[in-house]
Amino acid sequence: MSAEHTRQDRIARGVMRTVGALPVPVQRLLGGRPTRIDGQELHPEVQVALRLLRLAGGPTFETLPVPEGRAQISSEAWIFGDELPVESVRDLSLEGRGGPIPARLYRPAGLGDPTALLVYFHGGGWVLGGLDASDSACRFLAHHAELGVLSVDYRLAPEHPFPAAVEDAVDAFHAAVAAAPGWGVDPAAIGVGGESAGGNLAAVVAQLTHAEAGPEPAFQLLFFPVTDLSTKHPSYALFSEGYFLTEAQMDWYQAHYLPDPALATDPRVSPLLAEDLSGLCPAYVAVAGFDPLRDEGEAYARRLREAGVRVSLQRHRGLIHGIVNATGVGRSGREVLLQAAGALRIELGSRAGSA
Repeated sequence: MSAEHTRQDRIARGVMRTVGALPVPVQRLLGGRPTRIDGQELHPEVQVALRLLRLAGGPTFETLPVPEGRAQISSEAWIFGDELPVESVRDLSLEGRGGPIPARLYRPAGLGDPTALLVYFHGGGWVLGGLDASDSACRFLAHHAELGVLSVDYRLAPEHPFPAAVEDAVDAFHAAVAAAPGWGVDPAAIGVGGESAGGNLAAVVAQLTHAEAGPEPAFQLLFFPVTDLSTKHPSYALFSEGYFLTEAQMDWYQAHYLPDPALATDPRVSPLLAEDLSGLCPAYVAVAGFDPLRDEGEAYARRLREAGVRVSLQRHRGLIHGIVNATGVGRSGREVLLQAAGALRIELGSRAGSA
């Protein structure tokens, strides 16, 4: 166990793991009266975790200076995450127009050459997060989808506001394609994916590369994506606070990410507003039932489908934003990722070496 984690973090990790392993009836008893909104019931595992977080108290990241907010998110990632072993994990640097882009390449055991690759962008509202925050989800996907995962540490706001993250995301995808033969990867079997702001970047990469003459992703995996900062869809009002991600936090993210609020209508910020989505690669879109971002994620899936794009939309009823990072606590996060891993095996794994 790393010495960098505080005693409080270690206690919180142990408590969350203990409670997450309890039978559902016991979790329901500890969580209190079931929460029902919009025809859905909050999962007992999630309800008791939210109750524990409220009892723990303390400031939330949007009330803190950015460096302290980043430290808090890193601690939460360790508390809720897991370190699933994979055969190799290698830190490296990719070439980008804004300078070197740190990245981390995961490769599970038993892969043949060439293999498929998922270029993954972490969440955190373009302000928080990093390689360590997404480590748990990346390990899980690499192991269960049986492919390589390249996690990208794109530049963060407010030091590097829009469009820095978009530039890094596009450049990282192109760098992965260029490096593919040396990594034992099939360049035709590279997808993009991410969670929240990372899902936004994955969708934008798919759009921008499709509009250019050059390689584009074979698949896009979007967990709880931000697709429209220009307006607040109805799920904002339903789940504005109390369900992990809040409306106030989204406002904080947007204020840090966009140097001008008018940029919210730019499709590179709000991919839902793109004029034409036809011809994009197939997509897997996962949304959480109790999430302010739920409706815009579903709206993006509908627009893709209307444009003729093959889409799988999964609404995980009873769950909350960010659940994919909770692979070490309970069962829900792992179940969401297992479904996505199955889609990756079918959509990307089957393409590797097929040309």
